[in-house]
Amino acid sequence: MVKINGEDFAADGKSVKAFLLEAGFDTKRVAVEINGDILPKSQYENTYLNDGDCVEVVSFVGGG
Repeated sequence: MVKINGEDFAADGKSVKAFLLEAGFDTKRVAVEINGDILPKSQYENTYLNDGDCVEVVSFVGGG
């Protein structure tokens, strides 16, 4: 299991990009941290989630 934003998901083996798209996130409007390290957007497609990973996904919201 992978803990994402405090919840357990069966996402191990998926790329970060695949998980984000399946979960409905806009990959251009989020920041991803895996095990305390910020992941560059250029690595979303080639970085795979592993059992035990702790992930935080933060969405950017515009407004005034």
